[in-house]
Amino acid sequence: MSRQLFCVLGAGILFGAGLAISGMADPARVIGFLDVAGSWDYSLAFVMGGAVGTFGLGLLVWRRLSGGRGWFGTTLPVNDPSPVDRPLVVGAVIFGIGWGLGGFCPGPAIANLGALRIEALVFVPMMALGMLLARRLAGVDRD
Repeated sequence: MSRQLFCVLGAGILFGAGLAISGMADPARVIGFLDVAGSWDYSLAFVMGGAVGTFGLGLLVWRRLSGGRGWFGTTLPVNDPSPVDRPLVVGAVIFGIGWGLGGFCPGPAIANLGALRIEALVFVPMMALGMLLARRLAGVDRD
């Protein structure tokens, strides 16, 4: 197995373990977080804040130590000057609706797929279909 694939696999396992340990792979917890008018469960905000803070600090340290170079000879992204545009807003709305209806976003969905939860067995193929349709019909592609 190549070093790059091993690092990606390790990061995925670490991410999935973090989701499972924090309880954030549970769709009921996500739906509780989105229910701000009812019995709001704010714990997800702390998990997201911790993740964003850890990533931001780690990226800052890595950029200083590596001179802006990423792993395996890649370059780290810089601030994107492009404005918030219609496709970004439409995509965010579709993502939010799917997240609210299913209680899953891609990471927890795949973690739950590994646990063979029936919801994930339906959600993940539909998510993949949505990604395929976005690529084919809307010209959305990864850079």
